[in-house]
Amino acid sequence: MADLVSPIRDRYLKTLDAIAASAQKGGRSADSVRLVVVTKTHPVNVVEAVIQAGARILGENYADEAVEKILALKAQTAVEWHMIGHVQSRKAQLVADHFALFHALDSQKLAERLDRFASRSGRRLPVLLEFNVGSEETKPGWRADDESSWPALIPSVEAIIALPFLKAGGLMTMPPLSTGADAARTHFQRLYRLREFFAERLPQADWRELSMGTSNDYEVAVEEGATLVRIGRAILGPRPEG
Repeated sequence: MADLVSPIRDRYLKTLDAIAASAQKGGRSADSVRLVVVTKTHPVNVVEAVIQAGARILGENYADEAVEKILALKAQTAVEWHMIGHVQSRKAQLVADHFALFHALDSQKLAERLDRFASRSGRRLPVLLEFNVGSEETKPGWRADDESSWPALIPSVEAIIALPFLKAGGLMTMPPLSTGADAARTHFQRLYRLREFFAERLPQADWRELSMGTSNDYEVAVEEGATLVRIGRAILGPRPEG
């Protein structure tokens, strides 16, 4: 296990240093940004190594796979699990029961279903609303690439933040995969402006979080206001195939 932990720890600490430098460049402190280590498709022994390397927030994309890991590692009580990927309605209960934060809430229908399951669990589920700021037709999330359309988003968002067992805490986006770090900056800036738009018009919710930035572009994302960055490959290396 030590042979596995050591290189992961080195990359984890290097990533934290890069985040701190980018936060400073953006005029913020390093502790204003949280690092979510993305462990999707990695086996439990690798996730254990990640935890031993110092990670305290783990991100998963697939609910069934994630819950298996959560249950296998239930003794790791200091770890916070985040669901960062698209969730089908039929998987809503898994998210409501097992995750500290859901990054990718992308419809009012899913919000209402999560709210029902969270009520049965007796908890308020923290969520981030996912917006498609890059005009990609097939990407999940509310379309928000045209800023003139933002007022039309308010009724749906207002309905979600009124749900009693969800706690909206901010926004999330994923730029187009073909976008380089410099080009991604435009998308991150747009999400930041969208967050400010909602904060001004719907102040009853907490809009502090911006989940944006991955291994390809997290330094730029932090410079542009990210409070959560989702990083897998830069810390764990390529994901297993199959």
